[in-house]
Amino acid sequence: MSTNGYRDYFKVLGVERSADADAIKRSFRKLARQYHPDVNPDDATAEAKFKEISEAYEVLSDPEKRRRYEQFGQYWGQMGGGGAGGAPGFDVDFGRYGNFDDFINDLLGRFGGQSGSSGAPGGFGFSGGFPGGFSSGFAGPGGTPGRSATLNLDAEATINLSFSEAFHGCERTLAVNEERVQVRMPAGVKSGSRLRLKGKGNLQPGTGRRGDLYLNLKLQDHPIWKLEGDQLRAELPLSLDELALGGEVRVATPDGEATVQVPAGVALGRSLRLKGKGWPLKEGRGDLLLSLSLKVPDRFSDAERELLEKLRLARSSDPRADWMKAAKL
Repeated sequence: MSTNGYRDYFKVLGVERSADADAIKRSFRKLARQYHPDVNPDDATAEAKFKEISEAYEVLSDPEKRRRYEQFGQYWGQMGGGGAGGAPGFDVDFGRYGNFDDFINDLLGRFGGQSGSSGAPGGFGFSGGFPGGFSSGFAGPGGTPGRSATLNLDAEATINLSFSEAFHGCERTLAVNEERVQVRMPAGVKSGSRLRLKGKGNLQPGTGRRGDLYLNLKLQDHPIWKLEGDQLRAELPLSLDELALGGEVRVATPDGEATVQVPAGVALGRSLRLKGKGWPLKEGRGDLLLSLSLKVPDRFSDAERELLEKLRLARSSDPRADWMKAAKL
């Protein structure tokens, strides 16, 4: 970016010459968000404007530079420092920042004398990505030297929940940077759900800045219940006579026991739907699907074997007749 010639930095930032440091900072933040390259991809004009307002902020946020600028105008840079032509020669390497807030906080710290060192003692470690949708090439402490990893104060942790905890909701107490944080997990959370605890991430020493804590939730497997998306499923084992004759069958649900009607002669693999007995959703409870299966005992009693022998002798149809015809080539 060329820095030749005089720029009215107050006009660049849209503030009065009497504006104090806070007003200058507020205006810079607003304009920087408007013209940031992430918001205006492949827009050379916006990028030039972004660098111009950043240059203006660098000068006006520094009391000594601002004093010289107000006193000597375009020659301020020659009166005790700065680049030739009066501007600081500001340049920005956008590639070294993971997102807009990283850049702004780095800039405010660098120009305001508050640039912090790394350091997020204890608690959860840094993640490699940014929850706001930006991406980063660094992974927090221990990452690539020379990158702006110290500015990503967000932390992540994986929380394992039992099926019961996820279904009913629960509370967990976490230790974050020597602080105990109480977290309420709402009923109906699922694997892949993400909770954000604002201002509970890592702390940057010397600045008071603190990131957010992101909790990635993971459900433990359950021997009966299976959650597929929003649908709660289970396999319902039935005896041979229940499949053949049908009738009322006592079953389990996450809320307790219930009774369902099994149709006579129902085919294996079909499902019975119990409305309002499924997973907690935002709009209420989902349905529970019970897939029917045949449960053959490890050992039949003598009476059962006798009845099965009679059934075999009395059988009126060949269960494989259609299958045998279709199997011929």
